[in-house]
Amino acid sequence: MNITYVIIVLITITFSAFFSGMEIAYLSSSKLKIEIERKKNRYLSAIMGVFVKNPAQYISTMLIGNNIALVVYGIFIALILEPYIAMFVSGDWLIMFTQTIISTIIILITGEFTPKILFRINPNRVLRFFAVPGMFFYIIFYPIAKITTYISNFFLRIITRGESTTTETTLAFDRYDLSDLLTQHQSITNNPTTSKQNVKMFRNVLDFHDITTRECIVPRNEIVAIDISDSISNLTSKFAETGYSRILVYENNIDNIIGYVHTIDMFSMPESIKSIVHPVLIVPETMPANKLLKKLIKQRKSIALVVDEFGGTDGVVTLEDVLEEIIGEIEDEHDTNQYEDKKIDDNKYLLSGRLEIDMLNEKYRLGFEESDQYETLAGYILYHHRNIPKQNQIITIQNYKFKIVRASGTQIITVELTVL
Repeated sequence: MNITYVIIVLITITFSAFFSGMEIAYLSSSKLKIEIERKKNRYLSAIMGVFVKNPAQYISTMLIGNNIALVVYGIFIALILEPYIAMFVSGDWLIMFTQTIISTIIILITGEFTPKILFRINPNRVLRFFAVPGMFFYIIFYPIAKITTYISNFFLRIITRGESTTTETTLAFDRYDLSDLLTQHQSITNNPTTSKQNVKMFRNVLDFHDITTRECIVPRNEIVAIDISDSISNLTSKFAETGYSRILVYENNIDNIIGYVHTIDMFSMPESIKSIVHPVLIVPETMPANKLLKKLIKQRKSIALVVDEFGGTDGVVTLEDVLEEIIGEIEDEHDTNQYEDKKIDDNKYLLSGRLEIDMLNEKYRLGFEESDQYETLAGYILYHHRNIPKQNQIITIQNYKFKIVRASGTQIITVELTVL
C-alpha cells in the first residue's frame, strides 16, 4: 500500500467533511444572531456576515470545494482498493463496481452524514470557529463559483424564458430566528414579569400567521341577532339586555344574515330595523387571521360574518376578537360573559367548555393534546367521546377525568376536571 495515497485520501475526506459541514451549518444557522453579532463589530462575525449577504456565492464555493475533494478522493481511493479487490474479484467491470460501492460507503459516512450531524448541533458556533478557513476557501473558489453561478442563471433564463431567476437572496430572518432570540432574552432579563408579558405578545405575533379566522370566532350558537321584521322596541331591548354595541340582523333564519345595526343608529329614531342596517363583511372560516385583520382595517369594519364551506353561518368575529389573539384578553365595559375558569385544588379544576385548549395548557400546564380538529375544551371532549354527554356524566380520557357539571342538548357548558 502506498502511504502517500492513504494520506491524500485522508486529506480529501477531511476537506469533504469540512465543506459538507460548513454548508449544512450555514443552512441551519440563525441569520439573526449572525447579524446582531456583526453589528457589535466582532471580527469573526463580520466574516460570517459576508456569507449571509452572499448566500448563493457561499453555497457555490462550498460545493465546488467539496466536488474537487470528491474527485481527488475517487482517483486515489481507487488506486488503493484495486489491488485488494482484484484478489477476490475478477473482471474489470466487477472490480470497478466493487470499488464504487466501497468508496461511496466510506465517503458517505465520513464526509457527508457524520460531519453534517455534528455541524448541525451548534451551527452558529461552528461557523464562527471555522470562519477564517471558510473565508479563505470562499476567496480561492470565488472566481469559479461566480462563473458557474452566471452559467446556471443563463440557462435558467433560457428555460424560464427571461423571467427573473437570480439565485441570490436578501438577508432575511424567519420567525424561528426571532423565537430563538426571544427565548434567550427571557432567560437573561432582569424583570421576569414584564419580560414574560412582552415575550408572550411577541410570540403571539410570530404565531399569528398560522391562526385562521375559525380560531377567533364567536360560534353560531352564541350569536346575538334579530330578525329584520322585528320591531325597534325589541331591538332596543336586545341592546339593553346584552350590552353589545352591534347586533346582527337576519332575514327568516340565522343562515341568512344581511347586516348589522349599531347602537349609535338608535339616536336617529328609526322607524324600522331595515332603515338602519349596515352591510356586513363576509369571510370564510379558513381565511388567515392576519388577512382578516388587514381586510377589516382596509374596509373600516369592526365585525365580520364567518361562513362555512356550504355558505351557512359558522359564527361572527370582531376586530377585538382578532386583536386578542395578539395582545391577550381585552376587557371593556361591555364584557359581561365570563367563562368559568377556577382551580379548586392541585389536581381539580372547574372550567367552561368554551375555554381554548392552548390557553389551558399554557395557564395550568395540563398537557392536553392539541389538534386542528378542535379548539376548545368542549371540542376536545366531543372529539374523544364521540357523543354529546349528559349532565353529571363522568368521562375519562387518557389521564383526565371530566364530570359534566352543566350541559344542554347541544353543548357542554361547564366541566369539572380531575387530573389522574
